[in-house]
Amino acid sequence: MERQSTYTATATIDEQGVLTGWSEGARRLLGYDSPAVVGRPATALLAADGAAVRRALAGRTRWNGTVPLRHQDGSLLELGVLAHRRTSRTGATDWLVVSAVTARTQPPRGEPLEEWTFLQSPFPLAIFDADLRLVRANRRMEHALALPEAAIRGLRLTHIAPGAASEEAVRSMRRALERGRPQEARGRLGPDLGQAVVLTPLKDADGQVRAVCLSVPEPARETAGGARPSGGSAAPVGTAADQARAAQELGEVTVPRLADLMAVDLLDSPWTTAEAAARPPEQVVLRRAALRAVPAGGGPGHGGGAGTGVGAGAGEVIACPADSPPTRCLTAARPMLYDMADPAVAEWVALDPGASWLRTSGTRSLLAVPLLAQGSTLGVALFGRHGGRGPFGPEDLRLAEEFTAKAATGMEQARGCSRPRTTTAAPQRGLLPHTVPDQAALEIATRYLPAAARAGVGGDWFDVIPLSGARVALVVGDVVGHGIRASATMGRLRTAVRTLADVDLPADELLTHLDDLVLRLAADEGSADPGADTAGGIGTTCLYAVYDPVSRRCSVARAGHPPPAVVAPDGTVRFLDVPAGPPLGLGGLPFEVMETNLPEGSLLVLYTDGLLQARDHDIDEALDKMFIALGRPAQSPESVCDRVLGDLLSHRPDDDIALLVARTRALHEDLVASWELSDEPTVVSLARRYTTGQLSAWGLDEAAFTTELMVSELVTNAIRYGRPPIRLRLIRQGRTLISEVYDASDTAPHMRRARIFDEGGRGLLLVAQLADRWGTRHDRIGKTVWAEQSLTAL
Repeated sequence: MERQSTYTATATIDEQGVLTGWSEGARRLLGYDSPAVVGRPATALLAADGAAVRRALAGRTRWNGTVPLRHQDGSLLELGVLAHRRTSRTGATDWLVVSAVTARTQPPRGEPLEEWTFLQSPFPLAIFDADLRLVRANRRMEHALALPEAAIRGLRLTHIAPGAASEEAVRSMRRALERGRPQEARGRLGPDLGQAVVLTPLKDADGQVRAVCLSVPEPARETAGGARPSGGSAAPVGTAADQARAAQELGEVTVPRLADLMAVDLLDSPWTTAEAAARPPEQVVLRRAALRAVPAGGGPGHGGGAGTGVGAGAGEVIACPADSPPTRCLTAARPMLYDMADPAVAEWVALDPGASWLRTSGTRSLLAVPLLAQGSTLGVALFGRHGGRGPFGPEDLRLAEEFTAKAATGMEQARGCSRPRTTTAAPQRGLLPHTVPDQAALEIATRYLPAAARAGVGGDWFDVIPLSGARVALVVGDVVGHGIRASATMGRLRTAVRTLADVDLPADELLTHLDDLVLRLAADEGSADPGADTAGGIGTTCLYAVYDPVSRRCSVARAGHPPPAVVAPDGTVRFLDVPAGPPLGLGGLPFEVMETNLPEGSLLVLYTDGLLQARDHDIDEALDKMFIALGRPAQSPESVCDRVLGDLLSHRPDDDIALLVARTRALHEDLVASWELSDEPTVVSLARRYTTGQLSAWGLDEAAFTTELMVSELVTNAIRYGRPPIRLRLIRQGRTLISEVYDASDTAPHMRRARIFDEGGRGLLLVAQLADRWGTRHDRIGKTVWAEQSLTAL
């Protein structure tokens, strides 16, 4: 369990500067609830000029520093933050911003000799406490991460160096803490760190594990020139999922080790080797993918540190003249070494805006290397050195070719997989809900992880659907297969579920209608393509659950889908014993509903089977890990999602994963009022008095007139056209007031247009005009007509 004195505040910001994510820690820190800030410009929270922050982030992939922020109460906070620029496999980019909020005092320092040993060790060392938050980092680790200890103290490793390697290391940390024995993890946490880390539990005098030490026993070696030699320890340049990230990685590994500054410029349409050889020297149009440098005199040998992003050059379109170094390098398809004093080069640097970065940086030696991969020329990498450093030599040329070839391979792989994945990922992203709808019954967190396979994203989906009477429907489904077909089928089924949910069908009836839809889709597609596999989504699984915060009852039905897990408030974990039901599309087989009570504060966990099908463990082990992860106390559903995925996944999943975690809330008796009514016409006036009295008790006198009118019409209709018993219920849910009238008749009311001299027929029309929403839901016996009105404007 996290200690109350320490927590992590996180936020995500898209490239337009709009907040897209807001954690519980961020709410605790600044006082804003997620709906109040998500979707708004991040600069709205700044107590300073937003343009200065944008300039600081321009061209960078990571930034740390102090930011002045405005608390909800108006007070000013000077907050140290760490920001990572992330690029997804589909090319979308955003910023992950994290800050550790801690009142924890620094651990006491050891004896002088022990302290010197820790700080001056040639190996990177970091100490994480029992909550896996960093408390110490030695100088070698600070240098390797290019971050001071003060900027990362209190953060977890996954926030310090996001990525699969840190996630694997965190899992090993947990094992070291639990088992009390050293553990190993594979993966590079940074370009200056080796391929493996050792996690050693640190015990007190009583043998109790109090912390864990992360060490890198084989740090990356460097040559005299500052660059890493070839071989197995070479940096993983080009391993990123897109060209932009691969270009940025090339800069991270070569500046300042090989060069003081570098740029990667890409062709919009790569040339084949034959095209490059036959192309006469002419102007070439390039697009800047990365720009990285250290200040003059700041490279190796000058006391400099790691390279930093410079300028806002990324994305800039550059037209290179025929005799410029980039054009010559591309047409010759080989590296070229230049002295900046060369008149032709000096003229190019002086006149071409695309080369201004070389002029302003004081570059004296320039190396141009083409990006070649699988018979294609993708662009050019330019490396420069300042005057205080010797010019490039033959060994530098060899290293530059090696690094650039690795980067080009990664870029070519990104080009090969981005087109089909983008084609399928775009509709997938559009069909999945981007935000959870406003509702008070459940606190919800969701995650969607696409598979690592190149077949493209699949048909896993989830949804949250507000229903009448303050209830909420939760849906998780899994369409067979991957690619456009699976995404299209998923979209059809998700739309059908929403449509069927709007008419308030019970869970088993909804799945029956969905089963019929899949059969029709299969018949339509089968007639067009008799050989089609899984036509129309046959074999699709789905789980549909409805939670009622008034009764605290949850009804669940499933069609071949894994059963949901429930975590009781006392931490007990169990699967709900929901009858399995057949997958959709088999037809003719029934679905059954299981109902259960969920105490307030219970967790309901819905997921697709990809979560339990990791390649490095069987399903029984996966279930054990999930039970352990769910059984540990958590502050919020968001942290539960992170913990489950962190404990069960050691790498990108082989199948898509959808995960939905909901914590139940309850509408207590003071927010619900109900009355049994007779079927006598005189009871209408009594229903109005009940309504007025209850609204007065709730302090909602201003809503009394409108609510009285609606209740009067609904009760009158129930008496005239329904059957007893008749019940009136009022529900106050946040800023919404719900009026419901139940009767035992199955006949559904409908609006009609009354003629001028008609004495009736205007009741439901009046309700429709006064309410924000109204409708009918059918129970096993009888029906309920309901109307909702917003209290915001009152």
